[in-house]
Amino acid sequence: MSVEVKNLTKLFGSQRAVDNISFRVDKGQILGFLGPNGAGKSTTMKIATCYLPPSAGTILVNGYDVSEAPVAVRRQVGYLPEHNPLYLDMYVKEYLYFVGNLHGLKGKYLQTRIKEMVELCGLTVEQGKKIGSLSKGYRQRVGLAQALIHNPEVLILDEPTTGLDPNQIQEIRSLIKMVGQKKTVIFSTHIMQEVSAICDRVVIINRGTLAVDSTVSDLESLHKGEIHTIAEFESAIDAAVLQSIPHILGVETLPQHRYRLRSQPGKDIRSAVFGLAASHNWSLIGLRQEENSLEKIFQQLTS
Repeated sequence: MSVEVKNLTKLFGSQRAVDNISFRVDKGQILGFLGPNGAGKSTTMKIATCYLPPSAGTILVNGYDVSEAPVAVRRQVGYLPEHNPLYLDMYVKEYLYFVGNLHGLKGKYLQTRIKEMVELCGLTVEQGKKIGSLSKGYRQRVGLAQALIHNPEVLILDEPTTGLDPNQIQEIRSLIKMVGQKKTVIFSTHIMQEVSAICDRVVIINRGTLAVDSTVSDLESLHKGEIHTIAEFESAIDAAVLQSIPHILGVETLPQHRYRLRSQPGKDIRSAVFGLAASHNWSLIGLRQEENSLEKIFQQLTS
């Protein structure tokens, strides 16, 4: 059971929203699907859920082609879009009954699934309320419940924790992690802590093209070699002189008289920067090493 993206391209007029990307996600994996705004994440997800047709290439969901077998694909997929479309005048259980019927669930089985989703998604207290009266966090839970009610093999979530408070975010993360033990999960996010906390793999796209397809641990290890040091001066200096420091790989000029110095793995250049500043009578007011976090890696790959 898997999702396989094969040479996928999507055009909107002359714009290539998605440009010949390929990757695969297997059952039991949670994939963090990352990229800056406008990178093509939501477009890819809409193609995977048969809301948009591809311009070239395809996506296979458990062996079913999104172009050739859209009905079979929809049976396999649970989808929570970025803007959670709910019927606000419906009650929670009424809405889940409605969605279950759309998926062909009937009778006792449907009632059992509604009960299970209410408990799984933490909706027990809210199940008798109208959706329009719920907070953003509980509406997201209703969205997850509708995505899961037909017990799909694949779960596709487009920024499921956007706008939630820290407690709600933690609860949704825990739910995704639990569901991901038995299903294929693809979710997009801008929160790098979520990737570290729950993902097995990460795919990063930038301007429609594939930038990274890697396990989280390999991605972090790959970029741990370089050391980044931020030097801050009282006034502007000649950045070219910083290139003379031993083991320097590059110098980036930042706002407010700050400079990012990239040095070779294991080479701490802070004492050399201090000595260079003293010899040129530069007023050095700050010197620190940056942690090479996933946020930093993301910036490097998508800048």
